[in-house]
Amino acid sequence: MTTPLSALILSPKAMSAVDRAAAESGIDSYGLMRRAGEAVAAAALKHHPGSLRFAVLCGPGNNGGDGFVAACALARAGAVVDVFLLGETHDLRGDAALARAGWTGLVRPLADYKPQEGDVVIDAVFGAGLTRAVPERLAAVMDAVTRATVPVLSVDLPSGVDGRSGAVLGSAFHASRSITFMTRKPGHLLMPGRSLAGEVEVVDIGIPARILRAVPADVAENGPLIWGAEARTLDAATHKYKRGHLVVFSGGALMTGAARMSALAALHSGAGLVSLAAPEAALAANAVHLTAIMLRHVEDRAQLNDLLADGRIKTFVLGPGFGDLEKARAYALALSDRQLVLDADGITAFKQDPNLLFNAFAAGETRLVLTPHEGEFARLFPDLAQDDGLSKVDKALSAARRAHAVVLYKGADTVIAAPDGRAVINAHAPPFLATAGSGDVLAGMIGAHLAQGMPAFEAAAAAAWRHGAAGFAAGPGLSAETLIDHIAPLPRL
Repeated sequence: MTTPLSALILSPKAMSAVDRAAAESGIDSYGLMRRAGEAVAAAALKHHPGSLRFAVLCGPGNNGGDGFVAACALARAGAVVDVFLLGETHDLRGDAALARAGWTGLVRPLADYKPQEGDVVIDAVFGAGLTRAVPERLAAVMDAVTRATVPVLSVDLPSGVDGRSGAVLGSAFHASRSITFMTRKPGHLLMPGRSLAGEVEVVDIGIPARILRAVPADVAENGPLIWGAEARTLDAATHKYKRGHLVVFSGGALMTGAARMSALAALHSGAGLVSLAAPEAALAANAVHLTAIMLRHVEDRAQLNDLLADGRIKTFVLGPGFGDLEKARAYALALSDRQLVLDADGITAFKQDPNLLFNAFAAGETRLVLTPHEGEFARLFPDLAQDDGLSKVDKALSAARRAHAVVLYKGADTVIAAPDGRAVINAHAPPFLATAGSGDVLAGMIGAHLAQGMPAFEAAAAAAWRHGAAGFAAGPGLSAETLIDHIAPLPRL
């Protein structure tokens, strides 16, 4: 199925390539600017009908040109409009200069803007293409607008937010709404950009789909279009082993809860059979709480090898509440020819020598899924974690290639990346998933998808989306235990 244009995500660099291709094809670039600016004006009138004044803050580039067009359209509609410019009129070029020429009112320096009661700010200063810290005079205006709690409608993306990474470049507007054109940018989905952009409207200004689709996208938004074709349908011949056998490793006697939640989540996510592999000290504690999940006594590497003699068992989850880092390292290496979801303590076990893990899974198809949060990511990939020049997508992709693994880089803006260069941002998740045990549930869900035959990238992406859907269904008071009860079937294409 073809991804709808509204679901595409293009970086500022890719969007610039689209603009160039549109101009080279004969499309009037100023006509595109007019449609963009008029869409901004329409949104301002629709969402702020009671505004006493629209303060249009324009920048020195095409984003500012959109602002001048919006100012003209608002004035024609009878609104009170004041325009403020960062820079000098004579420095404007191309379409931005044409748009400025169309505004017959006064243009004042940006520093002259003082928020008033009843104002709505149209932020048309920089948009998504900014790559440097905002000037101090703009930062001062941003601070004044924030203190005055004046609503902000941003053109493309709040000025001060990097459209590629979502990072704040010194200071940024906090918009109630952003109007972007043709596609969203990564900064609309990556934090903190997502929290600053407000409601995002994608407006079609007339660039043909063929031009948009000709430019490679670095990332997509996670959703059923990414993995829905891989969702498994049961047939009359299905049995529990055909639906997949997953093994989850338990920690010691006082550390059994995390693994049980992973195992229960896997069972609720469709695995045909789930076993909990536990040391002797943890068998009784686990047996008290489990019914449909089988218990296997695995004390050491030798007993693990006995378990691996059963060729039907191909998928494992290791790490939640495991505790013993030395044993976790040994177990993970023993599983290098199987599918493995490595989480929590399983990741930390390789902090001293990540290449030991990466080399073990380097050959063949991708069968390792890593699920680090920010701290765990830094343990395996310290150089990537410290590189402020990389976006979260860049970091996840570099990590996936290095580890020959699917990397699910957790957070409010979870990124899932594959060694082959595919990456998605998962925005389908409520903030109340930030609770103890939520990650253990996610690990079990990924394991269930792998056990059922989904490829590693699709298994992880589908689990992240499904995990978010369960969070929405469970509501603000969810716990990891109640989250499991709200796991719904995967949608299929």
